[in-house]
Amino acid sequence: MLVVHHLNDSRSQRILWLLEELGAPYEIKYYQRDAKTRLAPPELKAIHPLGKSPVVTEGDLTLAESGAIVDHIVRRHGGGRLAPAMSTAAYDTYQEWLHYSEGSAMLPVLMTMYLARAGEAVAPIMTRVQSELANHLGYVESALAGRDYLMGKDLTAADVQMSFVGEMVAASGGLGPYPNIAAWVARLQARPAYKTAVEKGGPYRFAK
Repeated sequence: MLVVHHLNDSRSQRILWLLEELGAPYEIKYYQRDAKTRLAPPELKAIHPLGKSPVVTEGDLTLAESGAIVDHIVRRHGGGRLAPAMSTAAYDTYQEWLHYSEGSAMLPVLMTMYLARAGEAVAPIMTRVQSELANHLGYVESALAGRDYLMGKDLTAADVQMSFVGEMVAASGGLGPYPNIAAWVARLQARPAYKTAVEKGGPYRFAK
């Protein structure tokens, strides 16, 4: 049985959602952030040395990193769903989106969030980071033009992986200039499997 070590308000929420979309069996072990520091509890270090979430365990396997987890779940439990066939060119585009989320898009999102707490002292850096964030959001906005999902008319695991980027920006009120992304996030959050995952995962401040 696959076990998701789930931390509230974290990237692990999208792992629960992916499993719900696939109808795959899983268990949840819950962990709560420290109310003051917002950091993960030390108990997660007993599961993986980094002490971060998401982490999944399945038999003798312990796997961290969202992209690796999503890929594992789709390959082992997807039954050909939520990803293009590996023999197609679409699969390479899907893989690019899958890794783009954490490899490129999340950095300016997180830096914007952290720098906003530092005030005027970081204003010159903030200007550069906001420019980079706009660059990435513009890229995603263009990719979603005329599409329901990143790969076209059908949801894939790349949308699940990228969802956290859109949700974090939406929560900060930053999607005004990006109507395609805003509509995409709303579309994702309206899915029954998404709603079930939030119910099971517990309060999630990035959901509308």
